[in-house]
Amino acid sequence: MPKLSAAVVGATGLVGRELLFFLEKRKFPLQDINCFSSGKLNDGVFFLGKKRPVKKFSFNEAKKNQIIFFVSSDEVSRRWAKKLSALGSWVIDDSSAFRDDPDVPLVIPEVNGEEITGKSRLIAGPNCTMTGLGVAGYWLHKKIGVKEIRLSSYQAVSGAGRDALEDFFSESKANIKDLSLKTGRVPILNIGKPSCLPRPIFANVFPQVGAFDAGGCSAEENKVSFELRKVWRAPHLKMSVMAVRVPTLRGHCLSAWLTLKAPVSLNEAKKLISRSAALKHDSLYPTPLSCAGKEEVFVSRVRFGCSPAEIVLWIAMDNLVKGAALNSVQIAEEILRRGLI
Repeated sequence: MPKLSAAVVGATGLVGRELLFFLEKRKFPLQDINCFSSGKLNDGVFFLGKKRPVKKFSFNEAKKNQIIFFVSSDEVSRRWAKKLSALGSWVIDDSSAFRDDPDVPLVIPEVNGEEITGKSRLIAGPNCTMTGLGVAGYWLHKKIGVKEIRLSSYQAVSGAGRDALEDFFSESKANIKDLSLKTGRVPILNIGKPSCLPRPIFANVFPQVGAFDAGGCSAEENKVSFELRKVWRAPHLKMSVMAVRVPTLRGHCLSAWLTLKAPVSLNEAKKLISRSAALKHDSLYPTPLSCAGKEEVFVSRVRFGCSPAEIVLWIAMDNLVKGAALNSVQIAEEILRRGLI
């Protein structure tokens, strides 16, 4: 197996640090790694037991690498990713910049790894919320067909980035002292306006992940619908999504109702769901705490909805792991497995 040179753009971010962790954990064959900041932080990062310098991004330095991971902003990816892939580097982009580009494969390796052919050296990683559903429902869709999905997400603060987590930490520290029943009443908190999120997140939830469009759908809701149709090759799939931000650190959860094209036994549905290599059944139910740091998508509470043609699932996974960093590493592994480097 060849020893490769790789670059990580956004190495100091939440996903960047997870990416480095999984490159090391999975022993990805690297001869050299170059870490770049997307402009916000430039402190060092640890990789293979050593503190590595993080440099300001340089196009001329980045183009020397065979694989380039973008785990930064949409703007950074749009500016550089296509230019680098055009020069021959494999570019794996975790942002949403190219997910809707028909010429750029959108890949979950366990679902549609065959999309990695070399025709495009730019590969997009999917939305972290969609990934759990894309994995959990894939074999139901492939063998029976899914025609409608209703989905409600419960998304961790880390999905909104470092600044959102700082909001959460600040609000928690400022208000934790008020959490008592000494007055006999449940406390009514008066939390100030957050700097990053649209509403306070400490002791709160709100149904907004991204900006709303003219029809009242949030950006996250639109992303999940579009991307699942693309990954499953199901352009006519009907979807209704409610994306909700919740006060957890890491780990997105989903309630999903999948209407199939034909009835199925519950036992057969469970067998099909279990066929994915990325999935694990939880004997009771997974939570953000129980799936934190773990590689799998966890599924439980599989049951009928209104009819034997409707399957209900509870899905949980670490949004920073399979929802982002690990999926990017697995795309790189698939490139190697297919002998494309």
